[in-house]
Amino acid sequence: MLEYSLVSGLTSSGCDAYILHVTTTPSVSFVTRCDGFDCGIMVSASHNPYYDNGIKLLNGNGEKMEDSVISLIESYLDGDLTPFGGRDIPYASGKKIGRTVDYVSGRNRYVGHLISLSTCSYKGLKIGLDCANGSAWQIAKNVFDALGAKTFVIGDVPNGVNCNENVGSTHIEALRELVVCNSLDMGFAFDGDADRCIAVGVNGEIVTGDEILYIAANYLKSRSELSGNSVVMTVMSNGGIVKSLENCGISCHICGVGDKTVCDTMAKTGSVLGGERSGHILFSKYETTGDGLVTAIMLMEALVENKCGFSQLLKGCKPFPQIAKNICVLEKTTAMRGISELCEKLQRKLNLRLVVRPSGTEQVIRIMAEGESEENCALAIKIISDNIRDNSG
Repeated sequence: MLEYSLVSGLTSSGCDAYILHVTTTPSVSFVTRCDGFDCGIMVSASHNPYYDNGIKLLNGNGEKMEDSVISLIESYLDGDLTPFGGRDIPYASGKKIGRTVDYVSGRNRYVGHLISLSTCSYKGLKIGLDCANGSAWQIAKNVFDALGAKTFVIGDVPNGVNCNENVGSTHIEALRELVVCNSLDMGFAFDGDADRCIAVGVNGEIVTGDEILYIAANYLKSRSELSGNSVVMTVMSNGGIVKSLENCGISCHICGVGDKTVCDTMAKTGSVLGGERSGHILFSKYETTGDGLVTAIMLMEALVENKCGFSQLLKGCKPFPQIAKNICVLEKTTAMRGISELCEKLQRKLNLRLVVRPSGTEQVIRIMAEGESEENCALAIKIISDNIRDNSG
């Protein structure tokens, strides 16, 4: 419904709409950038349930649209016509009406692009793929089959309302069970629009975005491809992994949460690698946005070239105990009242690091506690959770 509504609105305004159909956010970014489009539009709930479907806008470089443009669009939708001379955007008529073009060929070129990134054969490897009943449900298998792997796939039966439902990168236990029960070599879980990737090792060990950055940074450094020997991470990243990277001679630029913030910080610092604990990883050599499939391929390159598993590549990586919790709330601003002061007190008293922030996509407050004592982390999480519930009534 959203796709056809968008296409109708675009063509009625005089734009030509090239339709990629069911595809991933990074593929829209790739096609927009490489085929010279003015912008890209993705309908997606990302890692959320289907009823949170929204619209992601990409500029001509395949990057998340500038905040100033987003604000202008939102103000127009809210009825503010001031920037438009007090008038609605006019409809096109006659020959000026736009047209629709079936552009599945663009998606196919993206698949070819992914296959071309690998310099290794995956023949003889058994790989699990969790496609979250989302947009990667065909693409992921096609790519890894083409690279020679024997694939085992779950989350590949989308029906429009089961996206991310008990599968995908936010429900990693499904992939973990697939890998362990079938004695697979490794597995990769994507989210609904496939811009995230979380991995699972042969013994069921979970490799988060932070560990992926550790592996990728050292892999690129060994190939002299890590510009400035630096990587961009967020405030939610594990401080122990930051220190572990620094022990490897790799500096970390810490920024706010969000893949757009990571991308902007990478541009400012000249870093070629950045990402989030959630599995948003950005390799600027290949993409201008996070791409779960590129992440999986880069991990495979490191594994195959080193002839080892995740555990060997993570030697020297020592994360601190970290606990995260989401609290559902009705009103995020009210729930956050007095939280900053409380966090300052707890950090001093319990010797830990706290990050408490409202989600940008859901009606939840996200809490993260990190320190040398897991007990103190759990205590801080409980105190803050109780405070949020009191604030929310």
